[in-house]
Amino acid sequence: MRILLKLVLDCDADAAWRALHSPRAIAELYGPLMMMEPMSPSGLPSSLTPGMDVPVTLTLAGVVPLGQQLIHVSEEHTHDADGPVRIFRDSGIPLTGPLSSLDVWDHQMAVSPLPGDETKTLWRDRLVIDGPIAPALWPVLWATWQWRGARLRALAPTWAHDPEPPLAG
Repeated sequence: MRILLKLVLDCDADAAWRALHSPRAIAELYGPLMMMEPMSPSGLPSSLTPGMDVPVTLTLAGVVPLGQQLIHVSEEHTHDADGPVRIFRDSGIPLTGPLSSLDVWDHQMAVSPLPGDETKTLWRDRLVIDGPIAPALWPVLWATWQWRGARLRALAPTWAHDPEPPLAG
């Protein structure tokens, strides 16, 4: 089963790509609805890199446990008819909680410059799930992905912050 999003974000593709690698930016996508906390005593890494496995705990509003999830990071660089596309993939798996009954969790996020306007990003988001409970979880995940899409649009302009140059003086 698939859940798809295709959005135009108000930031350039480089800023979106950096945000995909930031655990802090990813956690902000779900907040305050869902909180993501590190399972490792050393905390979350500052950046997610290919080959990395990051175990996290998810809670509803920081109170109701939703389970633990392993984020496994890989990436791909390719081209389509409009130019370069960078794909960030989380092929980890839910470890505990309701999502742990899934046999497949494959989340890919592709970013590329918006054709005709390189100051914006074309964001394509695809989640593939499978398993005996997937049909029951699909509506909940679909609704979560709609929330996620709204948060992506709201947060993207903050990803490309360039500090003001110091005043001459």
